[in-house]
Amino acid sequence: MKAVIPAAGWGVRFLPLTKEQPKEMIPVVDKPTIQYVVEEALAAGIDDIVIITGRHKRGIEDHFDRSYELEAVLERGGKLEYLRKVREISSMADIHFIRQKEQRGLGHAVLKAKQHIGDEPFAVMLGDTIYRSKVPVVKQLMDVHKRTGKSVIAIEPVPMDKVQDYGIISGKEVEKDLYLLDDLVEKPSPEQAPSNLAIAGTYLLTPDIFEAIERTPPGLNGEIQLTDALKILLKKEDIYGWRFEGKRYDIGDMLGWLKTQMELGLLHPEYGAPLREHMENLLKNGPGRTR
Repeated sequence: MKAVIPAAGWGVRFLPLTKEQPKEMIPVVDKPTIQYVVEEALAAGIDDIVIITGRHKRGIEDHFDRSYELEAVLERGGKLEYLRKVREISSMADIHFIRQKEQRGLGHAVLKAKQHIGDEPFAVMLGDTIYRSKVPVVKQLMDVHKRTGKSVIAIEPVPMDKVQDYGIISGKEVEKDLYLLDDLVEKPSPEQAPSNLAIAGTYLLTPDIFEAIERTPPGLNGEIQLTDALKILLKKEDIYGWRFEGKRYDIGDMLGWLKTQMELGLLHPEYGAPLREHMENLLKNGPGRTR
């Protein structure tokens, strides 16, 4: 199994933070967001990973590469624990980088990996989505695919007043938490939404998706959307939605990132306790107080 991680977007909602820094490199506690995604793939047994980048995303490639100068400094200084962490990053997985020279949407980004993927099912994991779960969410999808032989999309319920922010599925629950899809609607109004089950950022796709993407006409802003390609694929073969077990952290906007920082910081084994104490003091005395 191989994984594709699209990471070529501009990160407009994080400006000016992302003017020079890739959105996927924004730190969450003690590591960049995309490292969580790669670690989830590894935990699921996936070690052949394609990251789709753009011209302004060199920082991602550098992060997963060796840094001989830094390693030498750490070794000379006897900072062996930091040296171990730095070396672990560059040896995590077999990571390939493909550039999307024009930002033409998520579907087009996935299509860039066609030659590397070949004629095999593969995972798509968004570079700005973190999960906490006992079983990696992508592994849950792999298990469903193993039973069905079909494409599987991670889904989760969202409040009805938030459906316009997501792709929403329509389908029938055929097993507990498993839905056979009959339609997908991109960002519907609450009145038009067929359900409140949202596409949650991780996919297990058959290679037939590539032909569907190639047949997908550009939509808004000339972009080729993966949801539109899935609608085309749905006419040819079954697609399932899996209501995954776990919690998703969406790093797609500033507020989502700040909330994720707070929660994962409180759960961190080293920083959690002092951070909780600090937050309790803020709640008691108010932020910005000097005495």
